[in-house]
Amino acid sequence: MKRTLLLLLALVPQLLPAQRQLTLDECRRMAIEQNKDLVQQRTKLEMAGYDRKIAASYYYPKISAIGTYQHLGGGFSLIDDRSIPQFSGIGDRVQASRDALMQQIQGIIAQDPQLAQQLMQNQTWQEIMTRLSSSELATVLNGVGASVDKAIDDAIHPDLDNVFVGAISLQQPIFAGGKIVASNKMARYAEELARLEYDGNYDEALVAVDQAYWQVVSVAAKKKLADSYSQLLRNMLGNVEISVQEGVATEADALTVRVKSNDADMALTKATNGLRLAKMFLCKQIGLPLDSEISLADEGTEDVPLPQTPEAKSMDQVIADRSETRRLELASAIYDQKVKIAQADMLPQIALTANYIVMNPNMNHGFENEFGSNWSAGVVVNIPIFHGFEALQKTRKAKAEATIYRSKYEDACNLINLQVTQLRQQQVEALERLSTAQANLDVAEENLRTATAGFDAGVIDANTALGAHTAWLKAHSEYIDAGIEVQLNDSLIKKAEGSYVSDLGSEEKKIK
Repeated sequence: MKRTLLLLLALVPQLLPAQRQLTLDECRRMAIEQNKDLVQQRTKLEMAGYDRKIAASYYYPKISAIGTYQHLGGGFSLIDDRSIPQFSGIGDRVQASRDALMQQIQGIIAQDPQLAQQLMQNQTWQEIMTRLSSSELATVLNGVGASVDKAIDDAIHPDLDNVFVGAISLQQPIFAGGKIVASNKMARYAEELARLEYDGNYDEALVAVDQAYWQVVSVAAKKKLADSYSQLLRNMLGNVEISVQEGVATEADALTVRVKSNDADMALTKATNGLRLAKMFLCKQIGLPLDSEISLADEGTEDVPLPQTPEAKSMDQVIADRSETRRLELASAIYDQKVKIAQADMLPQIALTANYIVMNPNMNHGFENEFGSNWSAGVVVNIPIFHGFEALQKTRKAKAEATIYRSKYEDACNLINLQVTQLRQQQVEALERLSTAQANLDVAEENLRTATAGFDAGVIDANTALGAHTAWLKAHSEYIDAGIEVQLNDSLIKKAEGSYVSDLGSEEKKIK
């Protein structure tokens, strides 16, 4: 039976869930990795990078290719059909003109009988007349006229029922009034602005996790203090009860100590519950399940560690390092570029254009049903003359917006100066309180030791001993609060001075 009990006692630590010990740096890293605002800000930064690349593409030529097919249902004529001469039937008209001419010749000859007699006897003349009267001009010329009409009809009525067109075009901006340069600068500023917004959210995340971390350390220290205080009172209660039995103390003394002991037990219970809630909140900050068993590297220390204080920055350096002031500077610079973009709308726009076209029917070969090509190149100049003063009003608006952000920048510098000065003064006061609390704690511990020894010796009453216990508890609690205040002020000062620096390339965060 004893062996079984010993075995169970040996297995208890293994059956309990293992606690995960975390340092402040680990908590910071975990909080940064799971922070949803920072994840969204990284996406915004990625989008700003795409915008910068889009703006850079405006420097390059735009090359596009198009193709189309069209079926034309109606006829197509190059000129009005009513103005086209008709050659069909020309043979009949020539035949009729020839017959009329021969009749006129015969009538003229018949007026001179002697001439008519001579021509009638002339064999050559008779052969000419016979051939002229027997030749068939109508059929031949009618065929020629019909061919001519067909050729003209084919020429002025090309076959455009099925049209295929393909083209490659190029546009290269030469001068856009400075709009392209200003757009690229503005895109770079916007990307840097997104990076600074990430830095600002990163600072907030670090301060939040620092506060949660040191809150756990504070509550854990006070729980340990409450446990020690409860143990002291239990020991004292045992001594008082013995003294009551021996008649050197009264029941009232025992009752007073018992009430204090019960209060101490209640305080210990509250501290235990508070520590559990504080760890749950820290788990939420760093992305762990709320019921995770964790312990902190600074949780079991007797004294709250003092932060490493770097060399104080000049106020000019603080303003230069703060993400808020840099964001306002960039916002002002962005609106300065907007002014240039608005002014560019009032300047000429010059671009080089080039086109290569392939078409069927072939326009270069009488609209034959074959593919033909052509090309063109030129310069396009667009000179704005009047657009209702639109560009002028846009310029004035952008200048006004830039003025607003310059004014905000000046106000931010003054507020930062006030904030940093106030936090530095608070840190000086916190260090003084810590030193005072340390001295008071030393006195309270010595007083408690003397009172406890006197109470055990019976030379000090219970109320005096309880007063020494209460003073020790208060001094120790004030010492813990002062140490935690120094740590929290240090985190706020680092944020106010812009000392937190994020390395987005490697996803590792560091502090100056």
